[in-house]
Amino acid sequence: MKFLDQLLIKSESPINENYSCKPEDRDIQTYINYGIINLDKPKGPTSHEVVTWVRKILGVQKTGHGGTLDPKVTGILPCAINKSTKAVSYLLNSKKEYVCVIFFHSPVSERQIRSLFSLFTGKLYQRPPLKSSVARKLRIREIYYNNILDIQGQYVIFRVGCQAGTYIRKLCFDLGEALCSGAHMVELRRTISSVFEENKTLITLQNLKDAVTIFREEGDEFYLRKVIQPLEIITESFPKTIVRDSAVDALCHGANLTSPGILYVDASIQKGTVVAIMTQKKELIAFGTALKSGMKMYKANSGIMVKINKVFMKRRTYPRWTEFK
Repeated sequence: MKFLDQLLIKSESPINENYSCKPEDRDIQTYINYGIINLDKPKGPTSHEVVTWVRKILGVQKTGHGGTLDPKVTGILPCAINKSTKAVSYLLNSKKEYVCVIFFHSPVSERQIRSLFSLFTGKLYQRPPLKSSVARKLRIREIYYNNILDIQGQYVIFRVGCQAGTYIRKLCFDLGEALCSGAHMVELRRTISSVFEENKTLITLQNLKDAVTIFREEGDEFYLRKVIQPLEIITESFPKTIVRDSAVDALCHGANLTSPGILYVDASIQKGTVVAIMTQKKELIAFGTALKSGMKMYKANSGIMVKINKVFMKRRTYPRWTEFK
């Protein structure tokens, strides 16, 4: 089973099909309440306005987004619904990718441009611009890659992968300063945010409106389930532990994860990292902080392995451990 391919088998336990279900099999209301949308933000509105429209279209109580985009910027804006809004903080510090158009204020050679872009990778100092929602303190942000896609005169299109909190507008300014020509950002589009990618499951507000209309008027859930993804999609970027069914309800009540409750564990887990705690049906129970490495969890027979930080699963989704006896 692909879900368990990268995990070490610490113990095994049969899956009981009498309670709960896989995320994709939830009834439609629960599916929406624990859903998240890979939304294509249009140019013009603020991120807050966009998620407000999503809330009104779906008729839900709460929506939230995983990383603000400026009004003029388009692209991926992960939008969480109801219960999933508690998870947006786990998207904020993830990798981002953008496609940007920069304009250099005076002519520069292609050789100079390509040489400069190769230098602007790795860890760089940045001070947020004046129009930003954070304190303008000097900080370090990492550029993972900086690939030129096209050069047309003084216009350059490039793709940049970067650490969360990197200001691309400031990067463009710094590129212009380095060439002594000046430069500014013309267009920007976010193409990756955490596990969400432009070429995977990206939808527009119109797609969402159409899916909701078909569901309400015809009772057809198919398209609504296509435009909304289960909350569990965000766990793809986190190491995991899989727990036995009898341990689930205790975790839902805030108990820390102990060694006897673990069935499978990711060997890549390092002490202090954030871990997704999952059921055998691929449901997210909670996020926690690893108190030991994955290999030590695998070998341990007792003790607390993961400190619970935030619980997502509703209590009594699974029976109490005493009811398994």
